[in-house]
Amino acid sequence: MGELSVELLGPAAAGDAGLVEALAALVNEVYADSETGLWLDGASRTSAAEIAGFVRAGEIAVARDEGRTVGCVRIQRWDDATGEFGLLAADPDHRGSGVGRALVRFAEDRSRDEGRTTMRLELLVPRTWTHPAKAFLAQWYEHIGYRVVRRGTIDEDYPHLAPLLATPCDFLVWHKPL
Repeated sequence: MGELSVELLGPAAAGDAGLVEALAALVNEVYADSETGLWLDGASRTSAAEIAGFVRAGEIAVARDEGRTVGCVRIQRWDDATGEFGLLAADPDHRGSGVGRALVRFAEDRSRDEGRTTMRLELLVPRTWTHPAKAFLAQWYEHIGYRVVRRGTIDEDYPHLAPLLATPCDFLVWHKPL
């Protein structure tokens, strides 16, 4: 791996259909693996149109290795004091190389620079069994300073997604002081 860089995409990048489609494909590939068994068959995490909207809103940052996009994250304002990151995805060929950590650090720094004092993330985990990817993420988030502040169900925050679940899940909200 060469020099890793992270940058926020400008709104004009929403018009780059190849980039937007590649980001949607990356997120869907990563989430299909990390959420196997959680969703009914055929459910996808995002679409190119949704990613384009997030890019237009200035909410997508990408990690690049020698010009090749190897990861992305959505960064948004939750409220005046809280930033949030989601759609965190690292190219499977670059896992373990620091892509995820660099994207989270970028999201935290950006939120801090905008005056936020807390960072927020959401994690969906199966209630009655252990998913290896979710267990790994929970341990990693704890390791980098995040703590669960709320445990609920997805229908409380995203009722339209609840019917797509293949198994009962807990919806965890995590916070980290910035």
